[in-house]
Amino acid sequence: MIELEGVPELIDPVMVAAFEGWNDAGDAASTAVAHLDREWKGEVFAALDAEDYYDFQVNRPTVWMDAGVRKITWPTTRLSVVRVGGEKPRDLVLVRGIEPSMRWRSFCNELLGFAHELGVELVVILGALLGDTPHTRPVPISGTTSDPDLARRMDLEETKYEGPTGIVGVLQEACTHAGVPAVSLWAAVPHYVSQPPNPKATLALLNRLEDLIDVRIPLGELPEDARAWQVGVDQLAAEDTEVAEYVQTLEEARDTAELPEASGEAIAREFERYLRRRDGGPSAGGHATADGGEGTYLRDNPSGRARPPKPPKPNPEDDESSED
Repeated sequence: MIELEGVPELIDPVMVAAFEGWNDAGDAASTAVAHLDREWKGEVFAALDAEDYYDFQVNRPTVWMDAGVRKITWPTTRLSVVRVGGEKPRDLVLVRGIEPSMRWRSFCNELLGFAHELGVELVVILGALLGDTPHTRPVPISGTTSDPDLARRMDLEETKYEGPTGIVGVLQEACTHAGVPAVSLWAAVPHYVSQPPNPKATLALLNRLEDLIDVRIPLGELPEDARAWQVGVDQLAAEDTEVAEYVQTLEEARDTAELPEASGEAIAREFERYLRRRDGGPSAGGHATADGGEGTYLRDNPSGRARPPKPPKPNPEDDESSED
């Protein structure tokens, strides 16, 4: 049941959603929405009934103490609202939770019910996938939609993906059938270092979201965290010759593939972004210059130091297409 008491009339609202689980490699997407909620002090106004959508043997509740009283937090999806100030203020409806265990169509319909009642004009769903991308290069971000008109107007790709999907793909299609404009933004996370957190991927998602919805997002410590993350992975990779060679192979493939993209239009877009951030002042922060299932992680070894796993030998039959 949808109850919206206490929610003010919203200004040009955009719904931004992310879900932990299969579509959230490195926790990059859910961390991005959590960052927005934290930086803009979001106020939770609704939570979906956990018993309707979650298997508690898969996503267990947690017990905690509050002034000596034991309380339980149930895994669910919560909605909060934040107002972005400036010359043209607008509101964001933030949706953050866990990919549901069951009743996905009802789950999406309930979220779309909130979107309708709040007058949401656009739904943006964030996701992160594992890919053959080097950690030393800018994080690839793909923006996709099922709406051909929206693809043309917002410089997005029209999704052509076929294969297994997660709640991100299901929600996007539900939006399409309901007539709600919807976009998915996907960050590609290096499969050889997929353990969360991945602040570089989170930062890249926020930068792309900023461009998409035309708001300035305070980045806080994320740029520094992203630099520290890359330096740390550089050091770990350098300790293993095979990993270092594999990263170099990925770099060469990436640079070759992207050479045609170094066009005047692409350079102009990056320069415009730089100018916006410079004009925004110090609070704007810096700028970080395929499906999220189980992957390999940096793990502790007996010496107590984390090391990257040895990369698997490429096998064309095992390649997975990222979900657009």
